[in-house]
Amino acid sequence: MVVQTFLDSIPVNGVFVVFAILGLLLYEAGYRFGRWWQGRTPEEVEGPTGMLVGSLLALMAFMLAITMGMASDRFDARRSVVLAEANAVGTTYLRAGYLPEPAATDSRELIREYVPLRIIPNGVTDLPERMARSVEIQSELWSIAEDLARATPDGDMLALYIETLNEMIDLHETRVIAGLFARVPETVLALLIAGSLLTLGMVGYSAGLTRRRSPLTAVVMIIVLGAVITLVVDLDRPRDGFLEVSQQPIIDLQQQIEPPAD
Repeated sequence: MVVQTFLDSIPVNGVFVVFAILGLLLYEAGYRFGRWWQGRTPEEVEGPTGMLVGSLLALMAFMLAITMGMASDRFDARRSVVLAEANAVGTTYLRAGYLPEPAATDSRELIREYVPLRIIPNGVTDLPERMARSVEIQSELWSIAEDLARATPDGDMLALYIETLNEMIDLHETRVIAGLFARVPETVLALLIAGSLLTLGMVGYSAGLTRRRSPLTAVVMIIVLGAVITLVVDLDRPRDGFLEVSQQPIIDLQQQIEPPAD
């Protein structure tokens, strides 16, 4: 169900390892090529290479900032919709008390079953089943509301209940879109990673032309770039990774609506 990108088959920590290895290899290859080229044409000066490398680094910083913003916005959207859904479901549960019996009891029992289905931590394996059952419960709740609306079309309390029930159903689809399909475009991620690796190669090439390099500086640059790119990938993954959208609002709601112990 989740929109897949070319990085989804690699664990989040694996993204960092792969980028670090490729970055070191390209830096070293660029350095060796720069030394070879300078040795072949010793009469040539470095030219504008240093300025171009600086421009590439600035461009990559700009790309990182944009991509980080895109991933953060999508992560915040997933977190916000969890809170919005918890509020809507909680209000629907309370307003179900306005309904006549047995509709009130039946509706609240369905909502009690519905809430645990909406607690979706990272790594959950039965997501399609949860989504299917959620839709079934929504249909059952709506059928109860339809029957009551036909019997009492002018009921103000029923109108309030139907309003929040409709919001609850709408937020289900909003959460599905935000949680499964709202991803950073694959092209953007590919451009960011490829551009960063090529920039590291150009940094090595520039160091080779001058025959001066700092291995510590190169390693630190690769680690920092790899860490930021890994963070972007982690923020963009809705169902796994180290960063997880808190399910606490719905967990709190589940505790609030549990029937009293006998």
